[in-house]
Amino acid sequence: MSSFSGKPTSELGLEALSNGLRNTLTIYKEENGVNVNKPDFRELETGSPVSPLRTRPGSGQAATTTSSSSSSSGSVSGRASAGPIPQKPNSSHSGELSVESSPSTARNIRSGHTRSRSCGSHHLIFSGSVSSPPPANVAPTGNICPSGRILKTAMAARPAKPDVLGSGGRYGHGSIMRGGLASKPGQDGGPAGFSRGLMVGGEPAKKAGLRGNNDPEELKRIGNDCYKNGHFAEALSLYDKAIAMSPSNAAYHFNRAAALMGLRRFVEAVRECEEAIRLDPGYVKAHHRLGSLLLSLGQVESARKYICFSGHQLDPVEMQKLQLVEKHLSRCNEARRVGDWRGTLREADAAIASGADASPQLCACRAEALLKLHQLDDAFSAHSNILISEPSINLNPSLKIFGMLLEAYLLFVRTQVELARGRYDSALTAIEKAGKIDPHNAEMSKLLNTVRLVCRARARGNDLFKSERFTEACSAYGEGLRLDPSNSVLYCNRAACWFKLGQWERSVDDCNQALRIQPTYLKALLRRASSNSKLERWSEAVRDYEVLRRELPDDNEVAESLFHAQVALKKSRGEDVYNMKFGGDVESVSGLEQFRAAISSSGASVVHFRLGTNLQCKHISPYVDTLCSRYPSINFLQVDIEEGHAIAHAENVRIVPTFKIYKKGIRVKEMVCPSPEVLESSVRHYSI
Repeated sequence: MSSFSGKPTSELGLEALSNGLRNTLTIYKEENGVNVNKPDFRELETGSPVSPLRTRPGSGQAATTTSSSSSSSGSVSGRASAGPIPQKPNSSHSGELSVESSPSTARNIRSGHTRSRSCGSHHLIFSGSVSSPPPANVAPTGNICPSGRILKTAMAARPAKPDVLGSGGRYGHGSIMRGGLASKPGQDGGPAGFSRGLMVGGEPAKKAGLRGNNDPEELKRIGNDCYKNGHFAEALSLYDKAIAMSPSNAAYHFNRAAALMGLRRFVEAVRECEEAIRLDPGYVKAHHRLGSLLLSLGQVESARKYICFSGHQLDPVEMQKLQLVEKHLSRCNEARRVGDWRGTLREADAAIASGADASPQLCACRAEALLKLHQLDDAFSAHSNILISEPSINLNPSLKIFGMLLEAYLLFVRTQVELARGRYDSALTAIEKAGKIDPHNAEMSKLLNTVRLVCRARARGNDLFKSERFTEACSAYGEGLRLDPSNSVLYCNRAACWFKLGQWERSVDDCNQALRIQPTYLKALLRRASSNSKLERWSEAVRDYEVLRRELPDDNEVAESLFHAQVALKKSRGEDVYNMKFGGDVESVSGLEQFRAAISSSGASVVHFRLGTNLQCKHISPYVDTLCSRYPSINFLQVDIEEGHAIAHAENVRIVPTFKIYKKGIRVKEMVCPSPEVLESSVRHYSI
C-alpha cells in the first residue's frame, strides 16, 4: 500500500493522471532557456495574401504524416517527418535571377522551402480587396510554424538563415527569399504581414535608399523583389548601386542583365552577361543566358557557343529554338536570293516566332519584303520596330546576313524605306554610309548608284516644275521612275505635271499607279479626285473626296470640293439643285413662314429646337457649329422655342434639345436629346 514517497498508490495514480492531463493542455514552456513539451504541428502556407488558409501539399523532399490528436482549441496538429536537408550550391552566386521563369510566377513557392509571414489579426489588403479575418480557432493566415512550434498571435517567426534568391540548385523566380527582415510585419510602414518583397510600386527602392544603401547584398535582395514584381527599372537602379559598391561580383552583373532584358534593352544585357563571364569564366548560368540573348538577337553562331557550353548539360529547349531559327534563316536567305518575297516574309516571321524575336536584321528583312510586295504602311511599321542602337551593330561587327555586313544591311533597308517615303536626302545619306561600311558588296554598290540617279532626277524635276516647264519635268520624273519603278512619290509628282498640262487622263493613270503602291497616299488621292472632276467623272470624284473628307475633316478646301462635286453629280442625274449654297453659319429662325421657306430649299435642312436657358442645349450648340462647317452641303437652322413658339407648336416640340431633318419641306428624321455621335451620323447620312 505504501511507496517510497509515503503516499498511497491510489493517490499517486490520480496525481500522475492529473499531471499528464495538465501537460497535454500546455502549449509550451521553457526550462533553462529550452522549449519543452512542444506539440507537433503541420506547416501551413498561403498561396496569396488573400487566399484561405490551406495545408501545404507534400513534396518529394519531405513527407508529412498527420496526427489524430487535436487540442481543445480546434487547431490541427501533425508531425513532419525528417527529409533530406537541402544542400547549399557550390556556386557563390546566391540571389541571382533565373531565365527559366518570368516575373509573373514570382510568388510560386518551390517545394522544400517555406515562407514566414505573420499577419496577426490584421485584414490583408491586396489590389484594392480586403480579406475577411481568419476564424478565432485557426492559426492566422500566412503564419508558418516550423519545427512543431506554435507561433503566438501577431508574432513573426525569425528565419533561421539569411535571404538569398534561389538557394537550391536551380534559380527560379519561384524560389523563396528568406531573410531576417523580410518576414517582420509592418517594418516598412505597410500593413502587418507584408514583406518588402511584396510591396507594390517604388517602396522597395525607397527603403533601399533610406537604410540599405551601404549593403550591396541588401540592395540586390530588394532589387530581386522589384524584379519579381515586374518593376524592372527600379530593380536596375538597385543593381547599379550594388555593382558600384562591389563591381567584381558576377551575380550582380547577372541580375542586372535580367532587369535589362525585362526593359528589352537586350544589347546592354549582353554586355552584362559578358562581364559576369569575364569575372567568373565558369559561371554556367551566365553562359546560358548570354546564349539565349544572342539567339533572340538572331546571332545563331555566337549563341551556339554559349548554349553548348563545354562540360555542362545542354538545355533541350534552347537547342530546339537554336535549330529552328537556324533552319528558317537559311530558308529566308534562299527565298530572298531568288526574289521570292512572300517566301522571304514567311520565313522571317517563322524565325522570329521560333526565338529570334529581338533580331534587328529580321525586322529589316520583313520591312524589305513588305516594300517589295507594295505593302508600304506595314513596311514602315516593321522598320520602326528595329532596334535602332549603335551598340547593337557592334555586338559582332563581322556578322553577315544575305552576304552583307549587318550594319550595312540595316542601312540598306533604311535607304529603301526612306525612298518610299519620299525622303531622298535621308535615303542618300543612309546608302552612302552603308557603302563605306561594306564597299565591296555588289548589291550595295548597285543601290548606291540607283539612289544617286533617282535623287538627281527628282531634284531636276522639281526645279523644272517650279519654273513651269511641265513637259520637261514629266521627262525628268519619268527618268527617275525607270530607275525606281515602285516609287509612288515620283508617280504623284508626274501626275501633277500632267494635270497642269491639261492631260487629266494621264494624271489619273499616274495617280492610280501611286495608289496601287501606297493605297493611303492622300496627295495622290486628291490629285486623282481633281483630275476626275476635270473629266466630269463626278461619281469617281465624289468617292475620292468623301475618303479625303473622312481623313481630313477640318480641311475646308476638301469640303468645298466635295460639295461642288456632289452638286454636279446631282445635276448630271437630273435632280433639282436650285438655290444650293456652300457653307455658312447656323441660321436663326423665329417666324413660321420663314421656317417653312427655309426647310423647303434644295438639299437637307437640320433644325435645332433649343431653349437658351437649357444646359443640354448650351452643351451641344458648339458641336452643331462644328457640324455646320464640316458638312457645308447641309442647311443648319436653329429655333428658340420661346421666341418661335408658333414654330414649336406647329412642329409639336415639347422637349429640348430636339433635332429634326427635312428634305424639301418634309420631315425625314427626328431626334430627341441625341448624343453628338448619333447626331453626326444622321447628318452625314443626309448630306449629298
